[in-house]
Amino acid sequence: RGRRWIDFGLRFSTGRCLRIDAFGKAGNKQPLIRFGRDVRVNDYVHIGAVNSVEIGDRVLIASKVFISDHSHGSYGRDDVHSSPLIAPYDRVLSSAPVVIEEDVWIGEFVSVLPGVRIGKGSIIGTLSTVSKDIPPYSIAVGSPARVIKRFNFESTEWERV
Repeated sequence: RGRRWIDFGLRFSTGRCLRIDAFGKAGNKQPLIRFGRDVRVNDYVHIGAVNSVEIGDRVLIASKVFISDHSHGSYGRDDVHSSPLIAPYDRVLSSAPVVIEEDVWIGEFVSVLPGVRIGKGSIIGTLSTVSKDIPPYSIAVGSPARVIKRFNFESTEWERV
């Protein structure tokens, strides 16, 4: 949905059942979802944006991944709290940009939440929920995702943190 607000970059490839939702406003000419070069997305991935989702060059996204820059309501961020007495689909959308830098690999069943930056060359392990920024050249796992290794360029090894 919202094809006119999506930039697929060069040599984009995808598996089956990719769902992309770009909820732009009339008159907005800027892409809300932008893919870099040589991005590969596997099966049953859902990417949604009302603000912006940027995916860098040579990113590999495994199957069943969810990436969103928004949620239905606000739950304490910026001291704003949505009422649970309002149906979720009627709550005001809150959003913050998502950036996935170059050469990132996102494993199966990962969720990337609003306001997150995943640094260049990082790996996000299977079943992780990324709710905070991940520094470049890191391996992060868990829910919420936390960094367990960083690449040491002097030793050329992934080292535990």
